[in-house]
Amino acid sequence: MKESVASARPLVPLWAAAWMSAVAGLLMNLAFPAAAIWPLALVAVALVLVSLEGRKTWGAVLVGSVYGIVLFSLLVSWTARYLGPVPWIALSVLEAALTGVSLMLVALAYRWLPRVWPKARAVLLPAIVAALWTVHELFLGNWPYGGFPWARLGMTQSEGPFAPVASWVGVSGLSFLMVFVVALSIEAVRLRTWRRPIRLAPLVVTVLVMLFVPLFPTTDAGGMRIAAVQGNGTTGYFDERVDYGVIDAQMAATEKLEGEKVDLVVWPEGGVDYDPFQDPSTARRLTRVVSSVDAPLLANTATKRGEKYFNTSFLWTSDGTAEQLHDKRHPVPFGEYVPDRAFFYALAPDLIGLIGREYTPGRNAPLVKVGDVGVGLAICFDVIYDEVIREGVQDGAQVLVFQTNNADFRGTAENLQQLSFARMRAIETGRSVVNVSTVGTSQVIRPDGTTVASLNADEAGALLEDVELRSGLTAGVLLGPWVQLLLLVTGPGALVAAGLMARRRR
Repeated sequence: MKESVASARPLVPLWAAAWMSAVAGLLMNLAFPAAAIWPLALVAVALVLVSLEGRKTWGAVLVGSVYGIVLFSLLVSWTARYLGPVPWIALSVLEAALTGVSLMLVALAYRWLPRVWPKARAVLLPAIVAALWTVHELFLGNWPYGGFPWARLGMTQSEGPFAPVASWVGVSGLSFLMVFVVALSIEAVRLRTWRRPIRLAPLVVTVLVMLFVPLFPTTDAGGMRIAAVQGNGTTGYFDERVDYGVIDAQMAATEKLEGEKVDLVVWPEGGVDYDPFQDPSTARRLTRVVSSVDAPLLANTATKRGEKYFNTSFLWTSDGTAEQLHDKRHPVPFGEYVPDRAFFYALAPDLIGLIGREYTPGRNAPLVKVGDVGVGLAICFDVIYDEVIREGVQDGAQVLVFQTNNADFRGTAENLQQLSFARMRAIETGRSVVNVSTVGTSQVIRPDGTTVASLNADEAGALLEDVELRSGLTAGVLLGPWVQLLLLVTGPGALVAAGLMARRRR
């Protein structure tokens, strides 16, 4: 009974918890690029958990919201680069509110579970807390308007020692294990388990597994000579445009490849000004590129079919057309389309008026075939959505190509954050990644996450590399969605059961 009463008391007063959660948001931001100090992610989680423990509902919402507002206002400050403070503030406040509500479940777990299962708190409580943290990430990553899974804990480890874990359990599984380790450590301190070292076994074993687990093995499938072209053209919303200026910049940067052996040329998202299926001049330019390098061209532009617009990647061939297309699966809300346009136009007509086209979500597979080689695709922010990456690999992708346009975020950390997500996808899937941007940073990344070659931001050029092909599915690809489903069921399920039992015991 004493332990149950103690567990209901906050470890720190509310004012201190609010400050601790604010510091946690700052540290979590520093765990992501550009700073990329990965250990700070663990410290941030510890501060949040200690701040939440013992909190009542509204206190927990406040603590979670403070953490969220600091984290997101710093992490996505690049949204204000050209469009001003309104999108930045709106996104940060929304994500902070959702964070506060979803992390409230963690506080409930700390209140209820020790009451009903006091002897199991050393391991079971940390497991449920970690599951609920992961549920919080999945909630933000799916709602509203398709979600925004930009701040997942596992993604902080793209250059850290825990990254190989994602190849076994996926990014969500890695998030779970990181929070589990932190929550176990907190309980170890509370229960003074060093007095009985055997009780430290779960913590020690979990840490050792995370530190020393190898990459899940995939099979060598040969190589492919891929050229990634960064034209550094005028592709931003507010760049001064000239007719065919973007495609001409891409063509100029591609000229250095003439005479080289190339299997595939890759241009970035928005690397073509006009729809080649509607504009003959664009089509002729693309065919000229294909002829000059004697290789198909994977390019991207806005296309129109019927009354619908799509953000489309296409494989242009020497026949002067493209039969293989992939449309972006998750157009960006308030960037590529406006949900509930009438409502938001009334609030911010000048900003909403800038978004003229309404892009339609794609339904075709994120894959093209270059000869016998499957090339998996993700367009810009689609790199953060698990199902897009998983579908391409399961459909036979032996290499991944991510096309993006970072021109609206020049001089910010956005391109480095996105690049770190691309690196984690290489590790998670066991595939090489070619990440190509209009303005940088573009890189070729090995399946182990190391960089083969790189083009700096604001630099025109072309990377030409023999890219390793791999086949076979990692456990992270196969088990990742099942891990998510397990956590979605067991975390909230255990919380509800504990809540009902705690209520009956009153």
